[in-house]
Amino acid sequence: MAEMRAFRDAVGGWAAGGSGGPASELAARLGIRTAVLLEGLSDLAAVEALAARRGRDLAAEGVCVMSMGGAMNVGRYAALLGPPGLGLRLAGLCDEGERRFYDRALERARAPRRGFFVCVADLEDELIRALGTARAEEIVRAGEDFRAWQTFLRQPAQHGRSRQRQLRRFLGTKKGRKIRYGRLLVDALGPEQAPAPLDDLLASL
Repeated sequence: MAEMRAFRDAVGGWAAGGSGGPASELAARLGIRTAVLLEGLSDLAAVEALAARRGRDLAAEGVCVMSMGGAMNVGRYAALLGPPGLGLRLAGLCDEGERRFYDRALERARAPRRGFFVCVADLEDELIRALGTARAEEIVRAGEDFRAWQTFLRQPAQHGRSRQRQLRRFLGTKKGRKIRYGRLLVDALGPEQAPAPLDDLLASL
C-alpha cells in the first residue's frame, strides 16, 4: 500500500512537470497494469471501499486507483499513463457534464473509451440514488454532521429543493466531507445496490 501511494505521488509530481523516471520505475517494480483515473479523493474513497467490501486487493492485482485533482487534468494523466506514456490500460469514472473532456483526452492518448463509465451528475449522486434518500439521510443524521445538516436544511436556498439535491449539495459544503461519505455510503449499500457506473468499473478491472 505504501509503495502504491509512492507511485501516486510520483505520477502527481510528473503531472506537475517533474520527471517521469520515478513513476516509470515504480510501475515496473509493482507490476502496475491498469490506472483508474478519478476526478477526486471522494471517488477514490468510494472505489476503494467497494473493492474492499468485495474482497479485492486492487494493488495486488496491478491496479492503481488515483485522484487526478480535477476532471480537467484527464488529458495530462491519460497522456502520461496511457499509450503515449507508461502504456498502462486506462479506466475510470466521469460525470456526464465532463464526458466530452474525457472523450477528447482519450482520443488524443489513443486509449480505448470502453474502460470509462459515466455518472449522471457525480458519484455521490449515484450513491444517494442507489441507497434511497431516506437511508442516505439516516447516515448523515447518525454521524457528527447532524447539527450541520439541520442548519443546512434551514437555509432559504434549500427550500423547495428535492431531498436528493439537498443531500448532494450538503456533502460538498465542507472539505473532507465528500471523502468520508464516499466510504460511509458505500459501506451502507446492500449486496446488489452498487450504482451501475461503480459496479461496472470494478467488474471491468
